[in-house]
Amino acid sequence: MTKTIAVCNQKGGVGKTTTAVNIGAYLAKDGKKILLIDLDSQGNATLSSGVDRARLSKTIYDVMVEGLSAEEAVIPSGIERLDILPSSLDLAGAEVRLSQVPGREAVLRSVCEPLKLRYDAVLIDCPPSLGLLTVNALVAADRVLIPVQCEYLALEGLSALLQSIELVRHSLNPELSVGGIILTMVDARSNLTKEVSDEVRKFFKELVFSTTVPRNVRLAESPSFGKPICAYDPHSTGALAYQLLAKELQEKVLESDATVKAEPVAASTEKGA
Repeated sequence: MTKTIAVCNQKGGVGKTTTAVNIGAYLAKDGKKILLIDLDSQGNATLSSGVDRARLSKTIYDVMVEGLSAEEAVIPSGIERLDILPSSLDLAGAEVRLSQVPGREAVLRSVCEPLKLRYDAVLIDCPPSLGLLTVNALVAADRVLIPVQCEYLALEGLSALLQSIELVRHSLNPELSVGGIILTMVDARSNLTKEVSDEVRKFFKELVFSTTVPRNVRLAESPSFGKPICAYDPHSTGALAYQLLAKELQEKVLESDATVKAEPVAASTEKGA
């Protein structure tokens, strides 16, 4: 069964878009048909997939706010079998428009349902907030992936995110569960990285993916060339990490019916608690 996966963290700069784009690209290279939905008005997933936003006439904003058919807005990326439902700056005003719509929390779910028939997985790159767009992503999703940066404030806000996931699960989407936590921007030479990694694994145990994503210059460069890392530098350490991460995701999430609810880890997760 096709799974919809929201890549979510209300903190910016944690590798959310990098994770969504590169996991999608590697799953596509492995033969899966993947749809990437860019739900961030900054449009970084759109740009990172090689799409020129200046040439776009139809985006996720037109689909969610104006009622355009999603099939009309989906376009191919530069990677075979990876399609994208792109974003635009208009999306910044979507929450105001959607706030007046009945069933506003489930607009994206109605968009995703017919699309799931055409894909093996749908990935949603969420905005760095816990606003209405992110709630829409959580209502539409079966699983949530949470990238966590290996720095001092890594656990800051995770409790609020998990509580939001649990609230959505109880009130709007009983099928929602945490698919896993991904440690990003890992510096193996840093004692701080080890401390944060140990802290996250202590709190979240089996939820944390074995594969971690290192700090890597080539990963940081690839979006400016409009390419996922598999197309920009497939032999870099960042490329190897996302290739392994995609395989682990496929085994743990796409091919598994196991669910992990948020309650066991929704207690205080602030560092030092």
